[in-house]
Amino acid sequence: MATGSMRERVYRSEAVILRRTDFAEADRLLLIATPTGKRWVIAKGARKMKSRLAGHIELFTHAQMMFAVGRNLDIVTQSQIVHAFPVLRTDLTRLGCGYYVAELYDRLAAESEENPLLFQLLVETLQALDGSANPELTLRSFELHLLHILGYRPQLHYCVVCNELLTPAADRYSPTLGGVLCPRDRTADPAALSMNEPTFRLLRYLQAQPVTAAETLRISPATRQEAATLLRASLRLLLERDLKSAGFLDHLLSSQ
Repeated sequence: MATGSMRERVYRSEAVILRRTDFAEADRLLLIATPTGKRWVIAKGARKMKSRLAGHIELFTHAQMMFAVGRNLDIVTQSQIVHAFPVLRTDLTRLGCGYYVAELYDRLAAESEENPLLFQLLVETLQALDGSANPELTLRSFELHLLHILGYRPQLHYCVVCNELLTPAADRYSPTLGGVLCPRDRTADPAALSMNEPTFRLLRYLQAQPVTAAETLRISPATRQEAATLLRASLRLLLERDLKSAGFLDHLLSSQ
């Protein structure tokens, strides 16, 4: 047993690589997501030509890993790829989406806090991004499900002021109050954002369906943009800043 800890010295876990950076002469530091939270680990010698780990710790890879407990950082001793997501890693737009997903997960997931639902959502989102014809809508689905799992689910079915069942006439979204306002209470938040009916329907659909559901949707550019604006506003309020990857991703999407 590790000194002062009940953990065994060697353990196995699923992991997704969110970030990686060079360390020392031949090592890599990896920020990984696991069912028991995110954390930094070290892959010793991974930058050497003959390293057995090198091809198994690429960015966004979903792997089954073996770790040895270290004094400061746990050490990756083995890694077996579960999903490599080759399309995601070689298509620039999907890669931008991957960076956005990884950064959002990193900013909102607690370190070493067990949350298997959040990890499952991350894996399913990367799978969807790897194969979907609608990677942008997959991001909106990810944002909605992420907010739900973390306890910040936007209210899209009942007015956030009076709790009245919403109808398609609702046209104001309030990030501050946490959801949609009915026509009677549309002025309750002067900073509430305009929302068209197609966007309202899209958000409700994505919130209720798995992330793969975006695959079959045909949505206008205006509705896509408005949905992104509304959810980004909620995330900005929560994070108190914009994500670094958002600007890069917007540039990629606008150039398509």
